[in-house]
Amino acid sequence: MNIGTVHHEIHRGIIEDSRRGNRKAQYQLYGLYSGAMFNICLRMMSSREEAEDLLQDAFTEAFRRLDSFRYESAFGAWLKRIVVNRCINELKRRRAELRFVDDMSPWEGRMAEPEMEESGLTVEQVKKAMQALPEGSRVIFSLYLLEGYDHKEISEIMGISESTSKTQYMHARKRVKEILSHTES
Repeated sequence: MNIGTVHHEIHRGIIEDSRRGNRKAQYQLYGLYSGAMFNICLRMMSSREEAEDLLQDAFTEAFRRLDSFRYESAFGAWLKRIVVNRCINELKRRRAELRFVDDMSPWEGRMAEPEMEESGLTVEQVKKAMQALPEGSRVIFSLYLLEGYDHKEISEIMGISESTSKTQYMHARKRVKEILSHTES
C-alpha cells in the first residue's frame, strides 16, 4: 500500500477497538459521528422518525462492515457514504417519484449562477425551505448543495442521468428561491 495515499485518522484507536467488537468504543464512535450523520438523514428524509431509524441502520451496517474500512479516506467520509446510500435505498424502496422537468432551456445559460450561500441566506433558511420540495428534488438538492456531491456522483447514486440530476437541482433551487422570497415578504 502506498503510504502517501493512506489517510491519517485521528480516531484510529477507537475505530480499531470498534472493529474488534468493543461496545464501549462503538458507543464512542457513535457519539463522535451520530450528530452529523443524523443531520444528513433528516435533510434527505424530512421525517425525524425515519431519520432516526435510518441512522441506527447505517451505524449497524457500518459496524458490521468495519473490516472493509481501509483508512484510504476519512472515517467520516466513509460513514457518510453508508448513510447517504441507506437513505437513497429507502427512498428507492418507497419508489419515490422524481419530478422531472423535460425542458431545461430556461436554465441552459444559468448553470454558472452563484450558489445560494453567496446570496446572504443562512443554511437554516435553505434547509427549512427545502422541506417543501418534492422528495426526489429535495434529495438531489441536499446531496449537491449541502453534502457536496457533484452531479456525476449523484447520477451514479440515484441511477439517473447526469443531466437529470442537473435539471432537478436547478428546478429545486428555483423553487427554494421562490419559497424564500415569499417568506421575506
